[in-house]
Amino acid sequence: MVREILTYPNPKLREASKDVKHFDESLHTLLDDMYETMLYKNGVGLAAIQVGVALNALVINPLNEEGEQNKEDLLEFINPQIIESDGIITFQEGCLSVPSVYEEIERFQKVKVKFFDRFGKEHAEIYKDFMAVALQHEIDHLRGHLFIEKLTYLKRKKFEKEWKKRIKEKAATL
Repeated sequence: MVREILTYPNPKLREASKDVKHFDESLHTLLDDMYETMLYKNGVGLAAIQVGVALNALVINPLNEEGEQNKEDLLEFINPQIIESDGIITFQEGCLSVPSVYEEIERFQKVKVKFFDRFGKEHAEIYKDFMAVALQHEIDHLRGHLFIEKLTYLKRKKFEKEWKKRIKEKAATL
């Protein structure tokens, strides 16, 4: 089921998520819905809080060499924690909760992440480059943070001004 994605400045996006305690059918349904929602909105990652559920769960489905997303490449992370990081990379990021905004953001180039899968099995994996960036972006969501918070003061002010203008224009058309 495709769920509604919360958009900035919805205050729920600032909420810190809680750890998943039960790896049950309701979690599986949430993860399946998040996957469908992410694909429907043409995203590559989605945190549960973005669909209004304050649980430490996220999905990432990177593009393959042909620029397509395959379900077998879907990665699900429950209660993820970055336990090691290294290097710096700058990447242009966008966000389904801040639609049509893309900015260069600096992140770690490599991260080691400890997490659980949907069945409660623990994993620890190393991710680099795009996957490292995507994980950091989605884990920030779980902590109540958005990528726009990483902008310089001047870029943030410009973003806020343009965003308010966009909201005002959208309201005028309703």
